[in-house]
Amino acid sequence: MQVAAVTARPLRGNRPIATALAVAALTALGGHIASAAPVPIVDDTGAIAAPSSTQISFAHNPTGLRAGTANEHESRADVSIVKMYPAEYVLTYVDPADHADATEMIRSSNDAIADRLHAEYPQAISSTAAEFGLTDTHVPGYWGVGTTSTHDMVTYRETKKRTDPGSPVLAAMATAYDTAVDGYPQDYGTALIAGVIGTKRGWSDDRSFHASDSFGPDFSVAASTYGSAGTLSEHVLGAFTERVPPRPETGPSLQDCPPLCRLAGDPLLGPPAQDLLDGLPPVVTDPICG
Repeated sequence: MQVAAVTARPLRGNRPIATALAVAALTALGGHIASAAPVPIVDDTGAIAAPSSTQISFAHNPTGLRAGTANEHESRADVSIVKMYPAEYVLTYVDPADHADATEMIRSSNDAIADRLHAEYPQAISSTAAEFGLTDTHVPGYWGVGTTSTHDMVTYRETKKRTDPGSPVLAAMATAYDTAVDGYPQDYGTALIAGVIGTKRGWSDDRSFHASDSFGPDFSVAASTYGSAGTLSEHVLGAFTERVPPRPETGPSLQDCPPLCRLAGDPLLGPPAQDLLDGLPPVVTDPICG
């Protein structure tokens, strides 16, 4: 991501956060911010209704609503969605010389960068998965042959928004290119939901599997399907309607989530920094970990 930040300040330890870039990204997408959050269409069991080939997870921060398809914990091919996890590690712990590549990897879905960073930091994905409690994420070797779930994607995204809203990972998602470095269009799936600010997409080499992970000012949503980009878009758009989500009377609580170990005792998180989400609808600060 070759965009210079006008200002930066340390948020976690001594890591600089590209605050101005993040705010600029949201300002440029202001039309989306005004949209109401989507509402999942659920069946009699409370699960999001979608074909079994498709997996969807959703969280709405203000109401505490979290929902997913019955198979949302199924650990599927991670494709390029998993690039967010090494980027998280590099942008948090690693020499700033690699930061530009980490953000560019997200924006353009660059496999060559992912290969290099994985070779240099093979522990990055497993470390991020352990830190954020991503229990459905497994990468035994090469980054491109691991697995994850939409539930884990939403868990990671909502935790980032709560604890590190100025994150370059979120900013990179909000400024992703229309076309990936390999020429594949990045305009499908959850990216098409009204109110979305940023998205990371992924697809298999043979284009038989697609995934996307998006966030808005007060929600996160992720989906994957054994099918085309068009199929994923169709299933995602068919699984949501637009109205204010009701506060759930039953179902999973978003309370009592385990704290992120590296954030314990950080005075900057009380209340969390609002660099990325300044001016957006207020949100609760309870972690959404499912």
